[in-house]
Amino acid sequence: MTVDKNAVKKIARLARIQVSDEKAELLSADLGNILNWIEQLEEVDTTGVEPLASVNEHALPWREDIVTDGNITEQVLKNSPEVAGDFFVVPKVVE
Repeated sequence: MTVDKNAVKKIARLARIQVSDEKAELLSADLGNILNWIEQLEEVDTTGVEPLASVNEHALPWREDIVTDGNITEQVLKNSPEVAGDFFVVPKVVE
């Protein structure tokens, strides 16, 4: 796939970066090479290949989901300049 200089300039404008005409010529060749490589990857037969979340086959250790530091509401709220009941009071940000 080929990427011309105009496409590179449009991509640069959308990305809000400034690209000179000389640099656009170089980038058009580079982007063309990248797209050709991606086209080659599409030709690879991946039937029967499971999707990967990681290349490591280590399972993450699981722990029991229990609360270990609860019931400290008073300690937490004493750091706030203003409270209402068991809640922080913050300034209104939406009108």
